Amino acid sequence: MDTRYIFVTGGVTSSLGKGITAASLGRLLKARGYTVAIQKFDPYLNIDPGTMNPYQHGEVFVTEDGAETDLDLGHYERFVDENLTRYSSVTSGQVFFSVLKREREGGYHGGTVQVIPHITDEIKEKIHRIGEKADVVITEIGGTVGDIEGQPFIEAIRQFQWEVPPERTLFIHVTLIPYLKTSQELKTKPTQHSVKELQGMGIHPGMLVCRSDYPIPPEMREKLSLFCNVPAKFIIQNLDAESLYQVPLMLEREAFADKVCEALRLPIRPSDLRDWEDMVDRFQHPEREVTIALVGKYIQLHDAYLSVAEALRHGGIAHRARVRIQWVQADELTGPDVDVEAVFRGVHGILVPGGFGNRGIEGKMVAVRYAREHNIPYLGICLGMQVAVMEFARHVCGMEGASSTEFDPDTPWPVIDIMEEQKGLEQTGGTMRLGAYRCRLTPDSGLRALYGADEVFERHRHRYEFNNAYIETFAAHGLRVAGVNPERELVEAVELTGHPWFVGVQFHPEFKSRPNRPHPLFIGLIGAAIRRAEEEICWKK
Repeated sequence: MDTRYIFVTGGVTSSLGKGITAASLGRLLKARGYTVAIQKFDPYLNIDPGTMNPYQHGEVFVTEDGAETDLDLGHYERFVDENLTRYSSVTSGQVFFSVLKREREGGYHGGTVQVIPHITDEIKEKIHRIGEKADVVITEIGGTVGDIEGQPFIEAIRQFQWEVPPERTLFIHVTLIPYLKTSQELKTKPTQHSVKELQGMGIHPGMLVCRSDYPIPPEMREKLSLFCNVPAKFIIQNLDAESLYQVPLMLEREAFADKVCEALRLPIRPSDLRDWEDMVDRFQHPEREVTIALVGKYIQLHDAYLSVAEALRHGGIAHRARVRIQWVQADELTGPDVDVEAVFRGVHGILVPGGFGNRGIEGKMVAVRYAREHNIPYLGICLGMQVAVMEFARHVCGMEGASSTEFDPDTPWPVIDIMEEQKGLEQTGGTMRLGAYRCRLTPDSGLRALYGADEVFERHRHRYEFNNAYIETFAAHGLRVAGVNPERELVEAVELTGHPWFVGVQFHPEFKSRPNRPHPLFIGLIGAAIRRAEEEICWKK
């Protein structure tokens, strides 16, 4: 297969949007009928971000096959609308671990193991593997050019370009054109230096994507072309956008994908972006607004709940509604002086996302109880389902002190308990129940009607589960099972009868939501929130 390979690097500063650039290009190429594979190289030495603090790294995105990955893979999936795999996420830790494991097993026959060629060969193998069934492979190199930890990846892609025909590789450098207010002008010098550093490492970018607050005039493109050895027509401006989902359309107006096809000697096909344009129009022109309270313990860093926040917006798109997220710190909901009524005033729905650890648990139960008692639509995800079960046990079923054995090993009512296969594990990384598992929906449940299917596959990331010993007790009080994993009889979802909309799920639906294909649970939550908002208007009248 004549696979083409695109490598996306970044310069000048971090957080320029390499991931969004790569994801947008994937969407544009897919709109032209090309099959696209996309991957991220991260230079940190952790095997994966699964054990990293969210304040350090943001959310952990889980793929269908159970890989714990960088949050950029979420952008890739949402933009390209393809399920990625563990081969889409490669860290320095994975690469070094694989090489050292092979050395210990005698795989190098006593030879000296070195960065070149052994580490770089391992990296190149990852590129070839993901490109086996794709027309185009897009590989984002994490970090900024010049970072010492990223040099093995840079060297690997330098070698790679000479191992395939020259027309089959393209290096795209994402850089910054800063605007100086004092002189009121854009400056190209940082980009020039960044490109020269990249060239000094043996890589000559064929295209520049220039982030800027202001349009880049033709004469500046000519200047960049002269000093960076990049044709002026291959210098693409990428201006700030109100929404990430506008970026593909903005880059389409720059003929970004057509120029990429030209550089790679691919046929320039007509594009079909009608569904994406319609989605963006719905997002930009809402007809109503709802407020959803997101109750977590990492709310200072919104990236810790990136997929949840995006999925809420997807649900809004489905209803042509603007979703305003009210970020609520869970551990600030407890205490004698807290006015819970004031915190949730004007809120049309409450969501408690996944998480780990004891901090904020009591506050999350306060949020659950408020939603339950005030008929506010509620969605609990993973831990959010577990705290809903704990709250219901305590305040409806009379199980004083009911808890999860994660937080209270000696609880008299262990309504949430550790999974059998998780007992005794000493290694924390990559050992949870991860990836997609089957969920059989209860025939007469609200979830069955919402999904329009008897069975679904949803992604998981957890160690603790609903204790089946309490199923009948809960059902007798109105909390019933709405979904079960048929292989293990694990409870996957619960619903509260007699409530307008109250759902808890053990899985993570946010990982499978797409802007042009919102997840049913978020469509349902936002729909219920809209009804709540309309009822409030009627009450006021």
